[in-house]
Amino acid sequence: MAADPALCVLVALTTEADLERAEALATALVQQGLAACVALEPQRSIYRWQGRLERSEEVRLTIKGHPARLAALEAEVRRLHSYATPQWIHWIASASGAYGDWVAQACGEGVLD
Repeated sequence: MAADPALCVLVALTTEADLERAEALATALVQQGLAACVALEPQRSIYRWQGRLERSEEVRLTIKGHPARLAALEAEVRRLHSYATPQWIHWIASASGAYGDWVAQACGEGVLD
């Protein structure tokens, strides 16, 4: 059974180095209509980078947007991001009709039929 496109939202994850950079990125994405909402959460990350084990405080951005904006959203995140290799994980999720409609309107896609 195919998902109703009116109920689909894009969810994407990335991280930023600190709250100031995360807020700047989130604000730009929402102002440009590439995201309806971005939630920011501090986190501690442990990862391997350039052969070394790293530990850092970061801010996770959970970006909610419209699937039609995926390519533009990814391009803008990569353009504005402070990391050379930003985390970029995304998927399409089902949402309630009202929330899906709000996301579509906030991203300039209008209410879908």
